[in-house]
Amino acid sequence: MITIETKEIHYNSSMSSTILNETWLNTPLGPMLAIADETALYLLEFQNRQGLEREIERLRYKTQAAILPGCTTPIRLIEQELKQYFEGKLTTFTTPLRLLGSPFQQAVWQELQKIPLGETQSYAQLAQALGKPAAYRAVAQANGANQLALIIPCHRVINADGNLGGYSGGIARKEWLLKHEQQTLKLTDESST
Repeated sequence: MITIETKEIHYNSSMSSTILNETWLNTPLGPMLAIADETALYLLEFQNRQGLEREIERLRYKTQAAILPGCTTPIRLIEQELKQYFEGKLTTFTTPLRLLGSPFQQAVWQELQKIPLGETQSYAQLAQALGKPAAYRAVAQANGANQLALIIPCHRVINADGNLGGYSGGIARKEWLLKHEQQTLKLTDESST
């Protein structure tokens, strides 16, 4: 079950008049922070993500926005989609997104979204798909800069040797997500036959 909580932790009155809202969403894998305006989701991260405070600061800097507790239409939508995802009923997220990154980072994130549910790719495979086979380290850095956990599925990227590699949300969580998605895919396939 996913429930919404709010708590004020990111307000600075010297910010511009741009406002983003933040809401904590409880999931089976722990709380996630969602930050959005009225049109798009900017950030979705697990509470204990390495460097979360730095990610929030970067978001605030890039948008020149104050981040206040509150709920918006994109946050309500991602809440429903996360509930369906964790129930094994959702294979594709449709919440509108606002991607803040360099053109290369955005290209990597778009490529990540092409990795099918229940499958994995290596950094080298992603670099190859982008037409930059030598750029696997840059792909790994762009992967790590992703601020939209689960929606842009950086958890589906593994090392070339098949090992799970790193994940800012933790290796145990990455392993759980991959198993969950394989099970979801299996159930989806069974129900379509």
